[in-house]
Amino acid sequence: MANHSTTSLVDADTLEKLQEPRDDIVAETRVDSCTYTLLEGPFDRYERTLAVTPAGDRFSVTESFNYRLSLPFWKVLLAWPMRRALRKPPRHKLPWWSPPDRLDTRAARVIALLCSLAVLAGYLGTLLSETISFAADEFEKGNDAESIVLAAVRIGIVISIGLSLLADRRGRRPILLWAAAGACLLAIATAGAPNFWAYGATQTIGRGLSAALALLIGVIAAEEAPSRSRAYVVSVLALCAGLGSGMVVWFVPLADLDVAAWRILFLLPVVGLLLVRLTARALPETRRFTLAQSKPQPLARKRLLLLGTTVFFATMLATPASNFLTDYLREDRGFSATDVTTFKLVVNTPIGIGVLIGGKLADTRGRRLIGATAFLAGAAAVVVRYSTSGLTMWLVASFGTVIGAAAIPALGVYSFEMFGTSRRAQSNGLLAIPGVLGGVIGLLFVGFASDSLGFARSFQILFASAFVVAFLILKFYPETAGQELEEINPEDAPNPLATPPDALL
Repeated sequence: MANHSTTSLVDADTLEKLQEPRDDIVAETRVDSCTYTLLEGPFDRYERTLAVTPAGDRFSVTESFNYRLSLPFWKVLLAWPMRRALRKPPRHKLPWWSPPDRLDTRAARVIALLCSLAVLAGYLGTLLSETISFAADEFEKGNDAESIVLAAVRIGIVISIGLSLLADRRGRRPILLWAAAGACLLAIATAGAPNFWAYGATQTIGRGLSAALALLIGVIAAEEAPSRSRAYVVSVLALCAGLGSGMVVWFVPLADLDVAAWRILFLLPVVGLLLVRLTARALPETRRFTLAQSKPQPLARKRLLLLGTTVFFATMLATPASNFLTDYLREDRGFSATDVTTFKLVVNTPIGIGVLIGGKLADTRGRRLIGATAFLAGAAAVVVRYSTSGLTMWLVASFGTVIGAAAIPALGVYSFEMFGTSRRAQSNGLLAIPGVLGGVIGLLFVGFASDSLGFARSFQILFASAFVVAFLILKFYPETAGQELEEINPEDAPNPLATPPDALL
């Protein structure tokens, strides 16, 4: 519960403005001339009171706030910005750090819960790529074995697709919670892997569950977020997932303690089980799923093909760029585990700048140009990162992280927007197939080509895929910023004469 007040000496015009109900970060309703309560805003409860005392031709005004933020697990982080925003005079304008739309109580609570789960999903989804090099050292395996495991573990997509089908039939909430708990348990099991292939097998199942978790986080967010804030919410979720990924990087130096010390990182998801339990008590089913038509709508095949082709070419470059970075730094640049951690922390720390700016611009200026430009620039930075050393490598990698990150919310929101409620989870599950295929091709190509061509030449060849991605976005993608999901997907609207979704392309 937050309680704070401020006293100021104001003139009559300012007093009149203070006596009007606020309409910025919070929408108020007037109880009496001095008391205002919550109409809409990210609060479980809210009250503002005014105490006015004449002081000559001016007035002494004490403005008091009593409220509780509807932000499970994140209240401490946003307490100061919220206090600062409320202490400012009403401006009928949202703070720069808030989403373009004001969140209501339910949306704020759901998004906060999803952010916590996104941290967990980011951690679970990064464990394999950050530890496989050390696991291979313990089990005396080379790059070729790593490539095989990294490719084979993508079989876990079957689990992700199966759970996405269930989510469209049984609900998003129960499947999300089961996927989160299962992924944590499989991570713990990986800590006891007796050989390299058992390590890969447990992570195959675990990665499938964590992929389903990440997918359903996005689905729920899209169905609960306001229409002009979906990309912003995706950007915040991406930051939280990045925080989870970063936590893996924080603990990677533990791998220097012993050849088997990488196993410690797989024991930490024990904490995730507690998070899942706490989340289960507060997370509701989405309103759109609850109101969805009982009869499933047909798949929007043209949209699925378009997005699938884009995902295929995007992951062909992005997947190996991420998975082979540790090997590149250790083998080509002579980095220790601590050096690798330092590099990744320095380079990835500014990612939030690009993600937040990209999310805001995607919601206010449109998705297509922001997404295509940011992806192409980020891909070019990847190629330079694998082709240089020293200060140039550090600077280009940092620049590429910032500008490439802007593509995450601008493009990531499309997969949730372009499919109807009855097929949203399933369609996103199916999009994992081209993602896996593109990633596998990229991984196998770099894994084997790097032995003869080197990392630099391998990624220069793969850079052609980035041009394909940019072309598809600019040429064929619709602009969806600011539209309700029912406008983008008329099959969700009650009008039986709505235009079929494929006709909108």
